[in-house]
Order: sequence, then structure tokens, then C-alpha cells
Amino acid sequence: MSASLPPVLVVDDEKNMRLSLKTVLTDEGFAVNAVESAEEALTVLNQEDFLMVITDARLGGMSGYELIGKVHARWPDLPILMITAYATPKLAVEAIKAGAFDYLAKPFAPEELLHAVSRCAERHRLLHQNATLRAQANETYKLEQIVGDSTPIRELRQMIQTVSPTDARVLILGESGTGKELVAGALHGLSGRRNASYIRINCAAIPETLLESELFGHEKGAFTGALKQKAGRVEEADGGSIFLDEIADMSRPLQAKLLRFLEDGTFTRVGGTQELRVDVRLIAATNRDIIDAIRQNEFREDLFHRLNVVQFRLPPLRERDQDVLILAEHFLKQFSQSMKRPAKRFSRAAHQKLMSHHWPGNVRELRNVIERALILETSPEIQPGSLPDFQLETGLRKSAAPKAIGLESLDEMMANMERDLITTVLEQNHFSLTRTAERLKISRHALRYRMQRLNINTGTDGEDDASAGKENAA
Repeated sequence: MSASLPPVLVVDDEKNMRLSLKTVLTDEGFAVNAVESAEEALTVLNQEDFLMVITDARLGGMSGYELIGKVHARWPDLPILMITAYATPKLAVEAIKAGAFDYLAKPFAPEELLHAVSRCAERHRLLHQNATLRAQANETYKLEQIVGDSTPIRELRQMIQTVSPTDARVLILGESGTGKELVAGALHGLSGRRNASYIRINCAAIPETLLESELFGHEKGAFTGALKQKAGRVEEADGGSIFLDEIADMSRPLQAKLLRFLEDGTFTRVGGTQELRVDVRLIAATNRDIIDAIRQNEFREDLFHRLNVVQFRLPPLRERDQDVLILAEHFLKQFSQSMKRPAKRFSRAAHQKLMSHHWPGNVRELRNVIERALILETSPEIQPGSLPDFQLETGLRKSAAPKAIGLESLDEMMANMERDLITTVLEQNHFSLTRTAERLKISRHALRYRMQRLNINTGTDGEDDASAGKENAA
């Protein structure tokens, strides 16, 4: 059936019966371990995991009923099937009371046995799948995963450590790819709720008509297709945390219900009348301009104030230049280990190319770029040719929102504009200083001076002069 399934333990003191059961099961792909006594069965159960136990009722020595009782007491989740030649309602009740999940009366058709074993196999798969999903749902992020040494990132990590132990609601703002989910996971992982459930919902990924049911659950018959009662994700998160990503994409009617839920933790399932209550810490995030969404009447201002107890604003990667190479080295090491590739390093030219890009996709874009480079690179060093040319990405360049007057001086604002302009033209001209200077209608010397003043690093003078010579020769 499946190599991933543990074997079936067959217990019968009749050799022919053991062989017969083993043949039927192995022909269907099940692994089988057959023993002749209950005592031997208990010994192997201590040594190995099994899918289920199939035992005869009458055995030499300890009976099948006694075996069921001992197995059920020690391994309560292990299914036990009893086989008996003396099937009566009374004995059937006895077997079920002892802990058997089912019984078969001799003689039985092979299909009956296979049906019972297949039920256990399906149960095992569902339990394994559920355990995997729970592990994923409860997976949290460590503070060390928020990589960087820039001042904003150091302040961010410190703020997470300060806020995590509280139950304060948190609103995380930032562009796509800046690490909002990492921050939310770290907030839960460092909190007193870390051993409880951590539920994540992307509000933009679930159709509006289903999002309310996903959040708060529904009663049987609440709508077409609601064939049974379903608990919502807030119930699953009871005692833990729930992370609502892209909350600004939630419809206004559902925003009103969420607002009520935030007031005292009460809610009703879709189609229900019973008021339920849970204890949940809510963390929300959005990549939209939340103030603009409020002005456009797309997001409730009262909900914003309810969520905005503590606010995290994640800086885009273009505002933390010194972290680009730190992150690149981090991802290179991470992917080298996961792909089982020899450790590589970046060439100087690759460093320069990484530093010159504007990173409109932020850390997520950088992560993908490094993964691609490691796949393509065949030499010991990552070369610029293994990195994208960034022409398409340059077209996605985000124009920074105008900063409020008073936060920066005119000189600082002009310097930022000049840095963005020079970086854009450098990218468009594949980082050639000669062509960039020609495009900007300034001398190469003037361009190098401005780049030095603005801390734009794309190459050494010697390397550039050599490339310039080649260009002029061409």
C-alpha cells in the first residue's frame, strides 16, 4: 500500500492462519510482522511502531482479550482488530470494551480484512497529515531570522523583544517582501502564548464570501455547501495568536464584525445565534497605504485605531543599503546548505551589482536572486553574469512617498533624489560609467565624484577605466 506506513502486527497461535493473513496483506503492499503469542506481541510492540494489531481471541497463554486490554492501556491510539471463531454479540461487546476498534468472525472474506486494514491506513495518513499541518501552523520565527545590522533593523529587533511579552494588538506596515510575516512570527514566538496555536490567514487570498466563514466558522446549513458545522480559525487560535495578513483587503462589512470581535473576543458563527468567546492575540499587517485606504473609505478608521495599539513600520531594502550584502551572504549560505552545493562567495563585481540595484521587491526579491545565482553559477565565485540584468525589475522601481516637510532638510531631500536618479541610469546602462555619464551629460570624473559623495558603489576606477577603454576601442 505505502512504504511510509508502519507494519501490521499479526498475533495468532495457528501457523497457517498467520501465513494466510500475512499473504493477503503483503499482496496488497502492507508490511507484516507475525508472532504466535500475546507475550511475544508485547515484546515487539516495545521495540517497534505498528500501524495496527490483528489478534485472535483465543491464544495459548495470555488471551486476545487480555492482550487488547494491555495494549489499549499502554498504547491507547493503536488500533486493534480482533478475529474470533466464536462471534456473539456479547463477545463483540467485550472486545470493544477492552479496546478493539472492530472484530471479524471466522471465516471471513479477504476483502473484509483488507477493508478494516485500509481504514486504519487512512486513519494513520490523516493523523500524520494533521500533525504536519499543526507543526506548520505552530511554526514560529526566531528573532535571529530578521537579518541585518542597519539601525532600523536593530531598533526593530529591540522593539519586538519589548512588545512580544504583552498581549497588545500589533499593526505591521510595509511594502511586500519586507518581512512582515517574520515580525509577526517572532512576536508570537517570544510571547507567553508561544506554546499555543499560531494561525495565519492571508485576507487577500480568500474570496470575500468565504473569509467570514474561515475566520468565525459556520453552522450546518448556513449556506449552500455547509453540510456540517465548522469551527473558525479564531477558535483554533484560542489561547494563542492569529495573524491577519493584508487586512486592508478585507471588506467593510467583515471589518465591522472584526471590530466587534476585537472589543471583547466574542463572535457568532455564520448562520448561528450562539455567542462564543475566545482569548486570542491579534496581529495584523498590510502593504497598502493604510491612511489612503481610510481616506478612500475602503478601511474603517475605528478599526485602524483598534488595531494600532503598537505599530511596526518595516523599512524597504533600498533604505537599508548596508544590509544588502549581509542578507545576500545569509541567503547564499542558506541555499548552499539546502541544495547541498559547495560553499561559494561573491565576486567583487557581483557585490557591486547587488549594491547598485534598487530592490523594488525588497528582501523577497533579493532572496530569489541569490537562489537563482547559486543554481546558475558553476565557478567558485558568484559572478555578475549569474545575477539578473535587472532591466525588468528597474521598471518596477517604487517612487518613495514624499516625506513630511521638517523630517529632512532640503539638501537631504535633493541628495536622495540625485542618488535615485544616478542609480536608475546606472542600471539602465548596465553600470557602465562611460555610458551613464554620457546619458546624464556630465563628465566621467564628475559622475565618479557625485557617486563618491552619495556613497554609490559600483566599481573601482581601474576596472571602469579598463571597461571604458574597451568601449572606446569598440
